[in-house]
Amino acid sequence: MKFFSANIDDLRKLYINQLQMLLSTETQITEALPKMIDKATDTQLKQAFQSHLQETETHVTRLEKILSELTGKTDSIKCKALAGIIAEAEDMIKDASDESVRDAALISAAQRVEHYEIATYGTVRTFARILGLNSQAEILDKTIKEEGHADHLLTEIANRVNPYAEKAA
Repeated sequence: MKFFSANIDDLRKLYINQLQMLLSTETQITEALPKMIDKATDTQLKQAFQSHLQETETHVTRLEKILSELTGKTDSIKCKALAGIIAEAEDMIKDASDESVRDAALISAAQRVEHYEIATYGTVRTFARILGLNSQAEILDKTIKEEGHADHLLTEIANRVNPYAEKAA
């Protein structure tokens, strides 16, 4: 990673910027998940969303702790990418009158969010390691694992609730 070595200060600013966007991401998710819980019809899907809401609140706390350590503040920067994913999900969900299709749309939207988070957390974890912020990298790694677990659980639920999955196999 020699590319960054001459610009550690700039990488640190980028790291902080990305953490601030992740804080916005997690905050937007905490606002969207209650709506998703309400729209879901499958009990296990509702429970998964409820559990992930609690987990997401922990992610917010972790990011605020890291940002406070780095800057003394917990400011966020609006994550436009996640706002777009959420808007797209809302469109899919409102157009789905069939319960199974709506649950499939909810799972699809949630997995898009999880994949975005996994990619972004992976990037900031690498930045933390390059900057020598190993304790922060460990915290970020823990969150990546939790996001991966949520994604895996959604896949399991999708395979169970989708009445078309067996026919396609």
